[in-house]
Formats: sequence, C-alpha cells, structure tokens
Amino acid sequence: MSSTTDKISGLANKAVGNIKQGVGKAVGNERLQAEGAVQEVKGEAQTAVGKAKDAVKDGATKTADYINKKL
Repeated sequence: MSSTTDKISGLANKAVGNIKQGVGKAVGNERLQAEGAVQEVKGEAQTAVGKAKDAVKDGATKTADYINKKL
C-alpha cells in the first residue's frame, strides 16, 4: 500500500472502531466495545505506517538531493 492509502485506511479504521465502541457501550455489548477498541488500535497502527513511509521517502529524497549537490 502507498503511504496515502495506509493513512486513509487507518483513519477509517479508527473512526469505525470508535463508533463500534460507542454503540457497544450504548447497548451494553462488551464484545462490540472490544472489537471497536481493537479496530481503533489497528487504525492507529496503519496511520503510523503511512507516516513512517512518508518519513522514509522524505529522508531518501533529501539524501539524494544532498548527494547530487555534492557531485
């Protein structure tokens, strides 16, 4: 996946997880609350992966630019 796809998927999973938790809490369904918490954490991880990919890409670009200037 691209970094943008990871970040979008992460945001979607966080949102759905948050909704599941709220619905589970409202109806007294502990399983739904737990599923929501897991999905929210999954979303946070996906978002972090997307940000990490961007950081690596930015670092590689800066390194290449630096090398090209020195040549």
